[in-house]
Amino acid sequence: MGRKDSVWSLGEGQPPEDLDKPIDTPPLSTLLIEKPQSGTVALGGDITFVAKVEAKDLLRKPTIKWFKGKWMDLASKTGKHLQLKETFDRFTKIHTFEMHIIKAKENYAGNYRCEVTYKDKFDSCSFDLEVKGLPKCSKIILAFIYEGQEDAGELDFSGLLKHREPKQQDDTPEVDVWEILKNARPDEYEKIAFMYGITDLRGLLRRMKKIPKEEKKSEAFAKKLEPAYQVDKGGKIRLVVDLADPTVDLKWYKNGQEIRPTPKYIFEHKGTQRIMVINNCTMNDDAAYSVAAGDEKCTTELFVKELPVKIVKGIEPVKTTVNERIELECEVSEEGAQVKWMKNGVEVPTGVRSRYRVKCEGTKHFLVIDDASREDSGTYSIMATGGTSEAHVQVDLKPLKIYQDLQNMTVMLGQPIKMHCEIYPGNVPGRWYRNGQLIQPNDHINIIHRNKVHRLEIETSSLHDAGDYTFVPEGYSQSLSAKIHIIDALFSADPPRVHLDSLNFPDNTVIIVAGNKLRLEIPISGEPAPRVVWMKGERVRLCGSLQLHGLNLTIDITEREDSGNYKIVLQNEAGEATASVKIKVVDIPDPPDAPLVPVVGGDWCSMTWEAPKYDGGSPILGYFIERKKKQSSRWMRLNFDLIKETSFEPKKMIEGVPYEVRVFAVNAIGVSKPSDPSKAFIPLGDEPTMLVVDDVTDTTVTVKWRPPETIGAAGLDGYLVEYCIEGTDDWVVSNKELTEKTKYTITGLTPGSKILVRVKAINAAGASAPRTLQHSILVKEVVEPPKIRVPRHLKQTYTRRVGEAVNLVVPFLGKPRPKVTWLKEGKPIEPSHVSIRNTDCDSIIFIRKAERSHSGKYEMTVQVENHVDTAIIDIQIVDLPEPPQCVTIEDVWGGNVALVWTPPKDNGNAPITGYTIQKADKKTMEWYTCIEHYHRTCITITELVVGNEYFFRIFSENMCGLSETATQTKKSALIVKEAQCLHEYLYVKTPEYSDHDFKEAPKFTQPLINTFAIAGYNTTLNCSVRANPRPKVIWMKNKITILDDPRYRMFSNQGVCTLEIRKPSPYDGGLYTCKAINDLGEAQVDCKLEVKGQCEPGSEFSVPSFADVPI
Repeated sequence: MGRKDSVWSLGEGQPPEDLDKPIDTPPLSTLLIEKPQSGTVALGGDITFVAKVEAKDLLRKPTIKWFKGKWMDLASKTGKHLQLKETFDRFTKIHTFEMHIIKAKENYAGNYRCEVTYKDKFDSCSFDLEVKGLPKCSKIILAFIYEGQEDAGELDFSGLLKHREPKQQDDTPEVDVWEILKNARPDEYEKIAFMYGITDLRGLLRRMKKIPKEEKKSEAFAKKLEPAYQVDKGGKIRLVVDLADPTVDLKWYKNGQEIRPTPKYIFEHKGTQRIMVINNCTMNDDAAYSVAAGDEKCTTELFVKELPVKIVKGIEPVKTTVNERIELECEVSEEGAQVKWMKNGVEVPTGVRSRYRVKCEGTKHFLVIDDASREDSGTYSIMATGGTSEAHVQVDLKPLKIYQDLQNMTVMLGQPIKMHCEIYPGNVPGRWYRNGQLIQPNDHINIIHRNKVHRLEIETSSLHDAGDYTFVPEGYSQSLSAKIHIIDALFSADPPRVHLDSLNFPDNTVIIVAGNKLRLEIPISGEPAPRVVWMKGERVRLCGSLQLHGLNLTIDITEREDSGNYKIVLQNEAGEATASVKIKVVDIPDPPDAPLVPVVGGDWCSMTWEAPKYDGGSPILGYFIERKKKQSSRWMRLNFDLIKETSFEPKKMIEGVPYEVRVFAVNAIGVSKPSDPSKAFIPLGDEPTMLVVDDVTDTTVTVKWRPPETIGAAGLDGYLVEYCIEGTDDWVVSNKELTEKTKYTITGLTPGSKILVRVKAINAAGASAPRTLQHSILVKEVVEPPKIRVPRHLKQTYTRRVGEAVNLVVPFLGKPRPKVTWLKEGKPIEPSHVSIRNTDCDSIIFIRKAERSHSGKYEMTVQVENHVDTAIIDIQIVDLPEPPQCVTIEDVWGGNVALVWTPPKDNGNAPITGYTIQKADKKTMEWYTCIEHYHRTCITITELVVGNEYFFRIFSENMCGLSETATQTKKSALIVKEAQCLHEYLYVKTPEYSDHDFKEAPKFTQPLINTFAIAGYNTTLNCSVRANPRPKVIWMKNKITILDDPRYRMFSNQGVCTLEIRKPSPYDGGLYTCKAINDLGEAQVDCKLEVKGQCEPGSEFSVPSFADVPI
């Protein structure tokens, strides 16, 4: 056989021992929208396989893996022959995954698999690659030449090198070994290969795998089991087959053993389908399953995916003292899970003789240390497959408490000495020293330790036994001391006395800061030296005999408990004396309790706390506040000046980040320890404001709101609208995607129901507190009478020229949707001439090219049930006028010509505003304008040149302009001298006449009209007057002349008088008068002006305001 080569190459498929096993294929597709298809490539060519996944319902990119065969991951094989590419289309939201095979080799052929996973979803697809282009050889050995060049497997030529006798030519036809192998069983491959001289069995197996197999149609199964199934641990799986013959007997097997119906294995029949349901899958269910129908059999494999064990509740730090019991508790997500306890990174021994005990109760795991010692301090952790948790354990010595201190003693020579003290804890040993030297027990000295009591006894005292005695508890820095005096004779008696006056302490009170050493020397006298007893309350503190001239009270480290009244009792043979000394130990205050955070805003919070229970004997001066992020260990001080109150508002926090706060109390002595941190809180954005109902129909409700008052650093992603039926708490999200607008319509509601609506502001930190409507909304459309809101410019005649477009929008109100109809002069409007479009709130009338026939009064009718509103819009389409009908020369005299004409027949649907008269010399026929905008139909042209002959023509004029043509005089006028007559020319002998008197008193041809104006918008008053000579025009308000007022502007042009009032207010309303005066008389006209204030939104005269525009 050939050498064993590595199977870790791109050309390998499954390992040889797995060739007979089916390839694992997951259940039907749930993610792939386009699967890679099997393909064929020429040797040395390129090929690409494409898989596509739709990402509309996915929050992140799915994970894809490419496999060759059953187990080889191609991600580690990328290089010059294999490339993997990923792209994402943002418009179609489709992920595209491509696998490029470059310069394919023969060993690249085989079965490939693509697997896609996303959270709990899984999908896979298998496909084949066939490489063509191999030369056909009659010898089967040549089929493996290319495979031998790679690392897939080489030929073994050792058998070919043996000396063999040359064979004679055989005329037997060549045998197709592949056909033999295809029809043979797998266990006969080796025998056939040996018969035909094939030595590379590995290559033979690979080539056999590439040969497509002709699947025989099953007679028993219409649909077999899938090649493989996958299920999570604890889940349920259904194995389904479809029988061609429902009457055939069916049996299920697991690893070759027949399965019987149990609560775990349930068999179901649905038509021709046979289903086996496996409940509560465990790792024991990960096996090969088969189903036999008669003589046929199909198999599959079930893979049970074990979910990682997660830490639900981590272990907590422990701080305790020696000899206490320590119990570390952790809760995991699954019962019976395997965990590992570690101490400082090393696994904790849990044997029979170990100090550590491990126990498990359901999902809870415990590590117990019964008798803790200082060596048990460290970092303990628990490891599970889905995470770890750790905590620090600190074991300290118990605080030393002195119940009975050593007492100074004066002993007669030869008398016994008995010294004893009482301390806690009682199991702490200690050492005795005399003058700094360690005392060892012997026949003369006896040392006793019983529970809390330590004794030193000397049967017979000697002068050598006098000195300073000290008892030091083991492991503590504190010590107890006393002095022993040995006397051998009695002295003369003197009563004891205490001299407190010499201490100069006010009220005999001694104040000392905690932690400092107190040394109090009390002067006393007495002979012999008195016996001293110190008492605190009713309890004896210490006793002993001191020197004659003084008494020392020493506390090495003062504590709060040392405060109080100390009583000194002196006794000797001569008498007894007492005195009291008050010791006040001041200290830093206790830390306050953990602060409370009742209110949390967008970037601020409100915190409160209680004053510390003990102020340290000195009044509290104030507090310091610190804050930190929960994940951080760095505290940041928020105030550098003390806060007197017990409340504070931290600011400038980041939305969505959990924070903790703590408090320090400060008195004259110093700063207390920090309080416990508050419960973690997360600043969230403010809720929306001004939530109101905008519209209600039978199936929809429209609400609108304002953005939050403050928007933090996280910004604002959008809004979420929710509603619920009144009387329930089942809130339904109306908008699946966030809306950035401040108005939203809830659809699909049940008519007649009552709902509550609320809106939340969403950003990266999460959802804000909801803003809820105070009252429920009845889903029923309210009938609102129609109201046509005719725009101001349409309340007068709307004028347009012929050929221009007419586009009028007339808004209206009304619910439900009103019915709108249009009539022109009482008749329906032809849709071919005028286009009309109606919406819920307005109607549009549109004429692409206006004609004269479109002029008229249009009546708009809006109807809601029995309510009707109408409006009339006057449309005037104007055009250029025709020229005057006839122009004649009435008279010629001197250098003057009198012309008379008749108005045009067609004025263009607009009043004639004037005429333009032109003249032309007959010689040149060049026309010159004599006068423009002339109003009358007769005129005298003056200053004509004598000897010239003139023609005249006249244009009509209206608001559109001059007529396109002019009417010319048929005859000419010759300007001649007196008594000169020329034939063939028209001339008129100048008669004698008297000058016409054109003087005229003022007369108003157009009066003033009562007018309504809106405050803040300019308005004008117009009238026209005729008079000769030109009159003087005076404007008056309420009979008072308007003079030099900048708010008024007065114009007069060709008899048209105009008064413009700039931005009137309601005080500008009143009676306005226009008065015209000349030498012949005077005339006046009046009108009333009413100025309305700014109207409410929605009224007839409402004006758009920036306040109405949503922010």
